[in-house]
Amino acid sequence: MMFWRSVVGKLWFTILLLVSFVLLILTVMLLEFFENYHAKETERELTNTALKIAEMLEEHELSVGLEISWELVDDVTSVTVIKSTNEYYSSPASEANIELPISYFLDDEELSYVLKTEEPVKKISSPAMMNSSEDLRTLIIGVPFRLKTDETGAVYLYQSLEVIQETTKTTTKFIFLAAGVAIILTTIFAFFLSTRITAPLRKMKEAAFEVARGKFDTKVPILDQDEIGELATAFNQMGRQLKFNISALSQEKEQLKSILSSMADGVITFNRDGTILITNPPAERFLQNWYYEQGSTSTNSSAVPSEVMELFQLAVNTEKEQVGEVSIQGRFWVIIVSPLYNQTFIRGAVAVVRDMTEERQLDKLRKDFIANVSHELRTPISMMQGYSEAIVDDIAQTDEEKKEMAKVIYDESLRMGRLVNELLDLARMEAGHIQLTVEKIDIHPYLQRIIRKFHGLAKDKEIHLNADIQVAEDAFQFDPDRIEQVLTNLIDNAIRHTPKDGRVIVSVKSDDRGLHMEVSDSGSGIPDEDLPFVFERFYKADKARTRGRSGTGLGLAIAKNIIDAHKGYISVQSKLGQGTTFSFFIPRISE
Repeated sequence: MMFWRSVVGKLWFTILLLVSFVLLILTVMLLEFFENYHAKETERELTNTALKIAEMLEEHELSVGLEISWELVDDVTSVTVIKSTNEYYSSPASEANIELPISYFLDDEELSYVLKTEEPVKKISSPAMMNSSEDLRTLIIGVPFRLKTDETGAVYLYQSLEVIQETTKTTTKFIFLAAGVAIILTTIFAFFLSTRITAPLRKMKEAAFEVARGKFDTKVPILDQDEIGELATAFNQMGRQLKFNISALSQEKEQLKSILSSMADGVITFNRDGTILITNPPAERFLQNWYYEQGSTSTNSSAVPSEVMELFQLAVNTEKEQVGEVSIQGRFWVIIVSPLYNQTFIRGAVAVVRDMTEERQLDKLRKDFIANVSHELRTPISMMQGYSEAIVDDIAQTDEEKKEMAKVIYDESLRMGRLVNELLDLARMEAGHIQLTVEKIDIHPYLQRIIRKFHGLAKDKEIHLNADIQVAEDAFQFDPDRIEQVLTNLIDNAIRHTPKDGRVIVSVKSDDRGLHMEVSDSGSGIPDEDLPFVFERFYKADKARTRGRSGTGLGLAIAKNIIDAHKGYISVQSKLGQGTTFSFFIPRISE
């Protein structure tokens, strides 16, 4: 079946069918022509022979003329000479010819017409033979003649048409043999022609499959300058143009990928059915934060926040740009969804995810900075003023009371000094004036020393403090004092906000990029609305701003600037009532 579906089979079958049809028509026409030709030729020969016999009988004696006449006819032709109704002569009979009785000529109206009008006649009849049960069609030619005695007679020549049919059958066999030879030769020629034509087509098919596999340099050899050669030329040009277009598309794709990767805003491209097609790094971070908030550990999910999907459906249904806002992990994201068109219909949508947390944060800081500074300073100033007035007004009667008041004034002055110093340190860090003293530090003893400082506090609060150190090498380069300041702040905050029987884990890992540290606790967690502001100045988890170990609210801001000075980054993830994890990364320093 595959052969008949191929071009070779179709071309071979078409040529063979066409030649067979032409040969069939030609055979029918030739058979008809030869049959008529043989009949006419036999009639002409019989007529000429009859005229010659009549002439012999007129010129010679009857006996001599008859003798000559019998020599003029062949074995398949019979002659009957009628001199009168009582006198007639017939040629010697043979097995190959037939013999008609005299009565047949005299009784037949057409044949007897020769004796009456002395004009030649022709007739094809089927006389019933005495020795045969079949009627044989016979051609009879009658010609008159006149003897020297002025008597009129007739010469009848007749021959069976089977002789003509035998000749026709022989011709037919020859014609069919020639047609068969022609069909065989045509088959060979057609197969040769079709294979010659399809050979370059097969090469083009193989080249097309190679191009489909991505081998655009594949070329088809040009063997001839005919239409197939032109097709091969066009195929090679198509391959070159396709390679050029694919290269151009690849360059545009890489350019688009670079643009998307360098964008500050997240970009998510959706298909018509809502399937995510393309995302850039900011969009991936946005989705990862949402996965974490939903409690999903998989980052390969194609799900998106319901607010984004609603905006997508509205953009697709209304064919208009939609704008919305989503809050995830305390960060504020503005979503702009625009429909994408494919000529005449919508093929999807693109969502631009813009992090507006910094703007919200700056706006909040603008409102809260003065209040925070004034509040932090007003409390110690008020206490110092009150106790100093008590001493001046001699409210304190005893020396012990005066010493106690003086100690409060001293503690508050230290608190104010610490606040001012931290503000100055933070200002210098934000101005880029921080100086790092980078050393090669042994990780294990360094971390164990820091953690030992908090064993007493953790034991007093009945909190489990553990370390998980998994580093590939023993030493790492960073500023030990500054990093200790960061870890001290994070561990102290974790213990302070973790209830009894809770746990605090310090994890350290290293890879080819650098050092990863985490401080996680099972404490009260941080509300989502406060997460974006934990690294800002004067942030406090204690909203009541109680005295004591509540701190100044500058520790995390200083920690962030220290990590930034190490060219690293720090982040936080938290769920209210489940705990908080602070993570920071320090890259390797090239030696």
